[in-house]
Amino acid sequence: MRKCDASLILPVFFYFFITKKADCRIKGLFLQLVMRRPPFLPTLIGTGFGAGFWPWGPGTAGAVLATGVWYAMHACLTPMTLVLTTALLIVVFTLLGTWATARLMPFWGEDPKRVVVDEMVGVWIPLLIADDWWTMLLALLLFRFFDILKPWGIRRLDERHGAFWVMADDLAAGAYSLVVLGLVRVFQLSLAG
Repeated sequence: MRKCDASLILPVFFYFFITKKADCRIKGLFLQLVMRRPPFLPTLIGTGFGAGFWPWGPGTAGAVLATGVWYAMHACLTPMTLVLTTALLIVVFTLLGTWATARLMPFWGEDPKRVVVDEMVGVWIPLLIADDWWTMLLALLLFRFFDILKPWGIRRLDERHGAFWVMADDLAAGAYSLVVLGLVRVFQLSLAG
């Protein structure tokens, strides 16, 4: 068992005796003071391998990192293998992201800004139908547009509480981006044909 640090007396007193109904931010502050840092593996996954620590727009940093990962795979894989690998990444990182977020929420609060694995998964969804650098860039821009503005029900998902809902609004933003990118691709093909 850990020895109690004298600097923890005031926060512990505040937490247990002054607040009757402490919200998640206070609990997170308390845990940060007592335990010092969250567990490594959830932090690694949740922050998108550290992209979430980027001080100016961590969500954009996570989406750009995921787009870079996709572009590297695009250079190495056949089109069908790329689609299957991207779909696998979406499923695996949705599960891992939900798990990691649940473990980080007590430390960083509800929907912590440092958690960007949701943006990574979200941008991979429209990248399922991208096939070159300009559709990749358009997928990234569309995803960030829907993720930031949160139209047509995405905001409702964002307002819900729990680790899955942190992921869900970005999954929806990714789905909207996929539809719009699909319409752009159909329009492009109809002009070419």
